[in-house]
Amino acid sequence: MATVQVNFFSKSMRREVSFNALLPVDLPVIPGQSETAIQQQPLKSLYLLNGYSGNQWDWITFTRIRELADRYRIAVFMPAGENHFYVDDEDKGELYGQYVGQELVAFTRELFPLSTRREHTFIGGLSMGGYGAIRNGLKYAEHFGGIIALSSAILPYKIANAEPGYSDGIADYKYFTRVFGDLSQLEGSDKDPEALVMQLKESGALIPNIYMACGTEDFLLDVNQRFRDFLLREHVPVTYTESAGVHNWDFWNDYITLALDWLASNEPSEK
Repeated sequence: MATVQVNFFSKSMRREVSFNALLPVDLPVIPGQSETAIQQQPLKSLYLLNGYSGNQWDWITFTRIRELADRYRIAVFMPAGENHFYVDDEDKGELYGQYVGQELVAFTRELFPLSTRREHTFIGGLSMGGYGAIRNGLKYAEHFGGIIALSSAILPYKIANAEPGYSDGIADYKYFTRVFGDLSQLEGSDKDPEALVMQLKESGALIPNIYMACGTEDFLLDVNQRFRDFLLREHVPVTYTESAGVHNWDFWNDYITLALDWLASNEPSEK
C-alpha cells in the first residue's frame, strides 16, 4: 500500500492545499499467482471526508481504511474539511464544495491510475463529512456513482430559519451563518440535500447510490432518519442501517467496513 501526502495549488480554494492518499499499487509478489491483469486495471476511487474538528489524518489514524483500501483495491483520498462542512464560501473565495466535488476528482485522475467511470468513483464521510458527502455527491452527481454517509450532520434540518442566539452546544448562530450563509434562505438552496435530490429528479439525471448508517444513541439520529424517510418517499434507492452506537470511532470503524462491503456488492459487472 502506497501512502502519499500531496500538496498542490487549488484554484477552487485559491491557495495551496494538502490531502492524504492510499494507493494499492504496490501489491506483494505471491508465488503461483498472476498479478499482471490486476495491476493493469485502473483503480476505483473514494474521496473520504473527515468530521468537525478533525483533519485529513483522522481516517488513517482511527480506522482500518488502509487495510480496506488494499482489500478492495480502491484508492482513498482524504482532504481536510477545516470545519467548513464542504460547502462553498463565496465571500472568501474558498470553494470547499467545488474543491472536493470537482477539482480534486479531476486532479487525482490526472496524477494517479484511476478509473474515470462514474460507477467506480465514490464520495463518503462521517458527521460533517457525511453531510459533505451527501451534499457534494448530489451536487456533482455526474462524477459519483455512490455516496457513503455515516452519522451525517445534516444540519439544514436543524438550522434553517434559526435566529440570532441559536446554539446547538457545538456551534452558534454566528458560525452557522458564516458557513451556510443566510439561514432564512437555506431551504431550497444548493446546501439543502432535499433540494438537490429534487433537482436531479426533475432533470432526469442519475442519482448516486446512497448508503447511510447511524447509531441508535447518536445525537444526530433524528436528522438521519428524516433524510432516509425523504429518500424513501421520493423513491430514491437508499441502503440505511441503524445499530447500537454513539457518535464515535468505534461505530465509524465498523461501518466503513460494511460500507465498502456494500460498494463491492453493488459494483456493476465489467462490460
